[in-house]
Amino acid sequence: VQLQASGGGSVQAGGSLRLSCAASGRLYSSHLVGWFRQAPGKEREFVAATRWSDSRTYYADNVRGRFTISKDKPENTVYLQMNSLKPEDTAVYYCRLERPSGMVYWGKGTLVTVSS
Repeated sequence: VQLQASGGGSVQAGGSLRLSCAASGRLYSSHLVGWFRQAPGKEREFVAATRWSDSRTYYADNVRGRFTISKDKPENTVYLQMNSLKPEDTAVYYCRLERPSGMVYWGKGTLVTVSS
């Protein structure tokens, strides 16, 4: 599986961006697909995830209510709609896929910069 993230950019505080993560290869119902981010000088942290098979979604507390993860199964793509962006959301965002075996795949990051 290869993951290609896109959609990053620069936006002012309060603005919105939508990230996309296109997966090559077949995705299965048991796969967990989501987003992590890493701000300068900080560790990579969980942002949001969804099970490929159903509508369950998971969010970090600091993005819940502002970010929405969704998927387009025919397109093998996962999206992260980010609204009400804050300067502290500035980071490189990474798409991640986890198999039930524990094997993890990462996409290359896409930079999101939020200015005040």
